Amino acid sequence: MLEKRIGNGLSIAVLLAILLAAPIAFAATKAKEFSATLGAEQRQTFEAWYVAQISHSAALNGYWRKVENKRKARRKKKRAKRALTHNDYVRTFPPKYNGPRLPKGLLARWRRFRAKDAPPRKERDPLPGVADYLASAKRHYNFSPERIPEREFKRRYALEALRFGLRPDQVVRVFALETGGNGTADMQAGIHPITKRGRPISSALGYAQLLAANTVNVMAKHGPKFVARMERKLRRERAPERRRVLANKLRALKAMLRTAKSIPYKWSRQRALARTSRGRGLHPLNIDGDIGPWIQVIKLADIKKLADRKGKPNIDSAELELMNLAGPGTGLEMMRKAGIDKPTSNFFSRRGYYRNSIVRGRTSEGLIKALAKRMDQNMKKKGSQEFVAVFNEIIARRKQARAGQ
Repeated sequence: MLEKRIGNGLSIAVLLAILLAAPIAFAATKAKEFSATLGAEQRQTFEAWYVAQISHSAALNGYWRKVENKRKARRKKKRAKRALTHNDYVRTFPPKYNGPRLPKGLLARWRRFRAKDAPPRKERDPLPGVADYLASAKRHYNFSPERIPEREFKRRYALEALRFGLRPDQVVRVFALETGGNGTADMQAGIHPITKRGRPISSALGYAQLLAANTVNVMAKHGPKFVARMERKLRRERAPERRRVLANKLRALKAMLRTAKSIPYKWSRQRALARTSRGRGLHPLNIDGDIGPWIQVIKLADIKKLADRKGKPNIDSAELELMNLAGPGTGLEMMRKAGIDKPTSNFFSRRGYYRNSIVRGRTSEGLIKALAKRMDQNMKKKGSQEFVAVFNEIIARRKQARAGQ
């Protein structure tokens, strides 16, 4: 039976012989051994399924190689300041598996057989959580963020956003999407903001879900301004205890700025630093009552500023979130004429494409619409409505103050 020809005429024995010379030799050997334990009918079913799996895997690998080759070619064109065209993108979605299915019982038997002698899987270290970031901040900078009530954090955040020219709808709708409409200033991806259950799935933190590397990046870029603001804040303060608190924050800010500036201003280096204990210690700045709103808002402000500069004034909330999700430059590329109707696989890594359910199977335009729809849904949540109310109160007070002048 092992010499039986399957599908396109390729025998599983020949296929396995080819695979045995490849890095996946272990899996191929196990498949051959397992096939020999089956009766004639089950063996034929298994072999047909296994060959289809190999064929599908090869098709997927070929697709993603093409995507990466196109991406490399686009980078060269961008560096040469040449316009991108439709031909610079893969125009199809990743191939879907449409081959035979393995019955549940047989699939379970195959998995048990394959796992029996498989090399032990190395357990991945759990991702750091808020407690780990706080411990690093305390250890390296003797810094513990000052926690304030959630509504007050929203008020300070809103004031910062308005100062940078961000519209309330831009801010609140990004908040609604990134946090599900009920997020808190210290919400970490993977942890429910209300029940606090779950486990971290990334370092993303706060209202716009900024990564630890974003914090390093923002400190390297804007840290001197934060230090200057804290110095002004300290000079204006008269209460002794409050002055002591602000002085400690200023000292920690300066030390963190030195850390952020200690490496070249490159995203890869900032990501690497953010994975170290010293780099992780910067991340709790996002949840401090004074500094957190500055850091959390300025990322969105930088995105808006870039969009304005690149010919996208009055960017709407879904487009702003696209640039936040995919990266500012990539998000802009996705909105251009050549990229708007292309599959999102052109713009995300293979892992990122499959990990983000809202990304998979959509074009750039489809993703923008999906983001807007999810924002609409989450705007009904309590946290989003509270944020809207905070903005409305600030704007109403400003109108009253102008009217009274």
